Amino acid sequence: MDLSLFYFAHDSTAPGQAGRYELLIEGAKLADRSGLAAVWTPERHFDPFGGAYPNPAVLGAAVAMCTQRVGIRAGSVVAPLHHPARIAEEWSVVDNLSGGRAGVAFASGWNTVDFALRPENHTDRRTLVRDTAEEVRRLWRGEALATTDGLGRPVEIRTYPPAVQPELPVWLTSAGGVDTFRAAARMHAGILTHLLGQSLEEVAGKIAEYRRVAAEEHDGWSGHVVLMLHTLLGDDLDQVREQVREPFTNYLKSSANLTAKSFTGKDMDLSELNADDMDYLAARAFDRYFETGGLFGSVERAAELLPHIRALGVDEIGCLVDFGVESRAVLDGIDKLGKLNEIISR
Repeated sequence: MDLSLFYFAHDSTAPGQAGRYELLIEGAKLADRSGLAAVWTPERHFDPFGGAYPNPAVLGAAVAMCTQRVGIRAGSVVAPLHHPARIAEEWSVVDNLSGGRAGVAFASGWNTVDFALRPENHTDRRTLVRDTAEEVRRLWRGEALATTDGLGRPVEIRTYPPAVQPELPVWLTSAGGVDTFRAAARMHAGILTHLLGQSLEEVAGKIAEYRRVAAEEHDGWSGHVVLMLHTLLGDDLDQVREQVREPFTNYLKSSANLTAKSFTGKDMDLSELNADDMDYLAARAFDRYFETGGLFGSVERAAELLPHIRALGVDEIGCLVDFGVESRAVLDGIDKLGKLNEIISR
């Protein structure tokens, strides 16, 4: 099982500063030296929570220039917000800059405000994500895409520069819907998922369904499953718990609808909850996710947890590291991820 770095939630409210992307760049360098599989960056818009990541291709290009071997992946491109030719162009540049290390997870999008960029695509976003991914794949191979020019005339376009990799590594992102797992399998794509709003047992069942469809559709191909987990490794479990308690609790509050569902088994109307209720719900969520929904504590503790995660059918853990913990502790934790990687690679 591989380990990779995942970035998603860095606070974006501070004024412009030279060090805003230091954690990304220094973490990527550590990942590269430590033998981690990839660095994933998201697409986020119009919100302080993750708004430092509006374009994963731009950040991927920066990572390409300071690393030698680690994979550079979008986790995820919100496909309905973009023309497929633009995605193919940008990621082909990343592929060239990196010597063939690019990969893209495609998402349908969940934040309605993001669709201020393409409001007409919100309704059909779940269909568009699959159609766009396939169109990007064809362009990546050098095939033509039929479209219209500025005068409304039919034209065929090809994108440049040609990519280094003949095939673009592709994943679909799922917040838990089993139909997305099946769609990814039919598309011969990997699946990227997380534990917010779904239990380990539920994820295991969806992965099994993904493997079943993949093997049936593609003559024994088993697919590739990436599970995102919040991660901080340190020397002492209690110290790590206190380091992550406040930022991780705030993170869970920002995902409150999913958090509530994971405890009640159904959707809740959070508008009826007051601040104390929300604090209580988030505190309960923290206790659960710290024990079973993240990679927290010492290298040795994490090494004991990994076989249980592997048994779910997971091929790679995307270690989400930038959820508000102080940067020095995060970088120290990434260094320890390298040690963990050495243990599981033996």
